[in-house]
Amino acid sequence: MNEMVMGATDAQARPQAGAKESFTLAAGLSTKPVLNDSYVSPAFFELEKERVFGRAWLCMGRIDQLPHADAFFVKEVEVCKASVLVTRDASGTVRAFHNVCAHRGNLVVFEKCGTSSRLRCDYHGWTYKNDGELIGVPDQRQFFDLDKKKCGLTPIAVDTWEGWIFINLQRKPELSLKEFLGPYAESYAGVPFGVDHRTLVIEAKFNANWKLIMDAFAESYHVPAIHPSTLAPGFSNPINNKYARPLSGSTFGLHSAWSAYGNDEYAAPPGSHVERLACLVDTGGLLGSDVNDEVLRLRAHPAINPTKEVCWSADVTSIFPNFNIDYSTGGYWTHEFWPLARDRTHWILTIRIPEATSVRHRLQLEHYAARWCEVVLEDVTNCERIQKGLESGAKDHMNLQDGEFMIRHHQETLRKWVNAATVADAMK
Repeated sequence: MNEMVMGATDAQARPQAGAKESFTLAAGLSTKPVLNDSYVSPAFFELEKERVFGRAWLCMGRIDQLPHADAFFVKEVEVCKASVLVTRDASGTVRAFHNVCAHRGNLVVFEKCGTSSRLRCDYHGWTYKNDGELIGVPDQRQFFDLDKKKCGLTPIAVDTWEGWIFINLQRKPELSLKEFLGPYAESYAGVPFGVDHRTLVIEAKFNANWKLIMDAFAESYHVPAIHPSTLAPGFSNPINNKYARPLSGSTFGLHSAWSAYGNDEYAAPPGSHVERLACLVDTGGLLGSDVNDEVLRLRAHPAINPTKEVCWSADVTSIFPNFNIDYSTGGYWTHEFWPLARDRTHWILTIRIPEATSVRHRLQLEHYAARWCEVVLEDVTNCERIQKGLESGAKDHMNLQDGEFMIRHHQETLRKWVNAATVADAMK
């Protein structure tokens, strides 16, 4: 799994990076049309559930969701019909379990998060420690040779990378998280993700295949058409880069990334009074909330804006199969794309915002969050129209341009996993 990073070669070409070089060819990807069956085929979706989500490492959240011993949270992985309980035990160890009682299969924990060293099933009162051990069975003598040591919560493989918690639903994962992340983990090691953030969570369920939602954030070709008044002024420039072409593109084995152009000459329009007020001081660009030490450290990391262009606004990084960590001039946010059915998706956007240090700072942060709400809703609401078009069967393939290389890369990677009998075969 080799890393590929490609960007502009000279200052004059920077706004039109990709015009002279091909992200697609540099990544060793096909340039042929891409079949649409993965978005509409019931059979393909069944294979995705089993061979992708059932075998890949899946991100559950950040370690700061478990700020101390005895903290826990529950994450529903509906595509695999799994309720995942993630805990931090008394020793500080992060653990994951199927949230299922060994007695009659009832869910043990109903709360989304909390703090407790003891987890009690409400059906018959079976009680577990947060390390999974079964410690309490009412009227135990009436059972037949019950061995509590064999009746603990069913463990799930769990590991962390840079504060992100991943699980693998295979009983014995065929590869480690380190092997799964490969060169992506190496390139983004040491990114300062920060602590003590407030989170703004936007989530919705859409009548569209999960990849259509994911594809909406995998390219900027759509920006001038879908976001003419929100993003286009900052992501494209009529003189230099009216097509919003990427500044750079990267593949990291299973994973990929691209950097978006940023119009460094952008200024809030005269009629945008709130934006002009929020941006009286430097906010780091169209997608910046403020410029603080944490943001500056993040932007200085070699993997962020890897070609270190001045005209940069954001990076989109995709961790296979369904998780994005994205960076901008003002911080970072994440996307989760969870399949509910072949044509239904649960999408979760989490924006991490630092504590405000002044009234003006609070205004900047609120404006930053409000702008993102507007932008992402423009993206995701279009996906149901795409699903409807694909379901008609009028077209059996997509014609992708070079700036859409991440979609092509994800499709090729996905098909390897769907067609592979083993993870070792999928990783070839």
